[in-house]
Amino acid sequence: MSDVEQRLADLGLKLPEAPQPVANYVPHIVSGNQLFISGQIAKDDAGRVLTGLLGADVSIEDGRTAARYAALSLLAQAKAALGSLDRVVQVLRVTGFVASAPGFYEQPAVINGASDLLVAALGDAGRHTRSAVGVANLPLNTCVEIDAILKIR
Repeated sequence: MSDVEQRLADLGLKLPEAPQPVANYVPHIVSGNQLFISGQIAKDDAGRVLTGLLGADVSIEDGRTAARYAALSLLAQAKAALGSLDRVVQVLRVTGFVASAPGFYEQPAVINGASDLLVAALGDAGRHTRSAVGVANLPLNTCVEIDAILKIR
């Protein structure tokens, strides 16, 4: 078990299996010392997609939880690509997409769920640049999707 997985276990969290693509793309690509991870949607521990629109039928707190699940899937993809999360040097960039009802402007608060998890799991290596974007809808009606670029060794 990697140091990162041990930190997650100490938080009562476990990495899911790395999700398989649902369309014509690859889940991750390594280029030099960077790992590019495709968008990861929010699925709970039972594998159910967390759905809905923030500002309509999903609360900010539930959105944060969804973002946390998406970040766990992101880490699962990193482990699948690298073999060990201990190879992550730095999370460089996270883009968070939030399915948002008209008039909802709290996308950064929602994506904090992913950012907070990455910092808790990776320490300073989890600190990253970020965008949080509101969108009309997302694949499979999920409420949150995130992608990332990681610096690796």
